[in-house]
Amino acid sequence: MAAKICPICGKASDGPEMARLAPFCSARCKDVDLHRWLSGQYAIPAVEQDDSDAAEETPAAPGSDRSLLH
Repeated sequence: MAAKICPICGKASDGPEMARLAPFCSARCKDVDLHRWLSGQYAIPAVEQDDSDAAEETPAAPGSDRSLLH
């Protein structure tokens, strides 16, 4: 079986620790990844919309002023 590569440190491992913490090689690398997500270092790209486009596509909530206009 080929060794797996940890996405944080790049260490190649195929031991039981790697299998238990996949895809990370250690609890430390797993915690480093979690910290990166929680601190905002990782981000999922989003497409920004103009405010006018967003207002037209967003459904009005029941009881809101906009729902009375439709």
